[in-house]
Amino acid sequence: MTNPYQRHRVHDLISSYFWSGDAIRSRCVSELVLTATVDIPAPPLRVMADWSRDISLRLKLNPGDVEALPLARARVRWPDYKHCVRAVSEWTHALGLQDVLASSDVALMACRGAKYHHDGAQYGSAAFCNLFLSEDRGLDLHFPCTGQRIPLTRGTAVIFDTGQPHAVIDRNSAGFDAADFPADRDCTQVFLTWELPIENADVAEALDIIFDIDPSTALRLDKEQVWLNGAPVSVRPNSGCWCETE
Repeated sequence: MTNPYQRHRVHDLISSYFWSGDAIRSRCVSELVLTATVDIPAPPLRVMADWSRDISLRLKLNPGDVEALPLARARVRWPDYKHCVRAVSEWTHALGLQDVLASSDVALMACRGAKYHHDGAQYGSAAFCNLFLSEDRGLDLHFPCTGQRIPLTRGTAVIFDTGQPHAVIDRNSAGFDAADFPADRDCTQVFLTWELPIENADVAEALDIIFDIDPSTALRLDKEQVWLNGAPVSVRPNSGCWCETE
């Protein structure tokens, strides 16, 4: 019988090793990126002013940085927060994800572009669901392994595997270049992100996840990581190409 993982991915074998309870478990890394544009109101000016102050004075984002903003404080001054959550919830329900969003951890993030990276070494047990809140700044969310480029506008929603390399880059660039994010350019993006449990049956089905593809390797590992064709790898921050982990 043909292994279904081999049938779907006959080129490169990308594997995620992630914590499942007290043990490391193996799975494939999905190439699927689910995306839509949902209808959400612009955040109030006072909330955006708070974010701008935090970004410039506390976070001091450099090109490529991704950092957390205080969500609890924003929610007090942001009456339409619930409408944003409802819009994403309706979209995820339409995808067959039922109520997984309501039980998932959520955070408010800001980025000034984002260097190529994967999050499988910290969030291998999750998929990300992101809702972008900022207006179009001429930036794309880029997945170099699949070639997908998603223009980031207010209401852009995406769900993707944390082991999949990705970046936020200038729309006219082929990769991440810090020079595309000069100090005088308004190029920050603020977004909500939910950690969807990858072992949830609905999430796994939506992303076509196959588990326990390499149990023997999983048994001898003691931390989360991503492997390519049998060896641990990281991502080159400017191009998104895989490279051996040092």
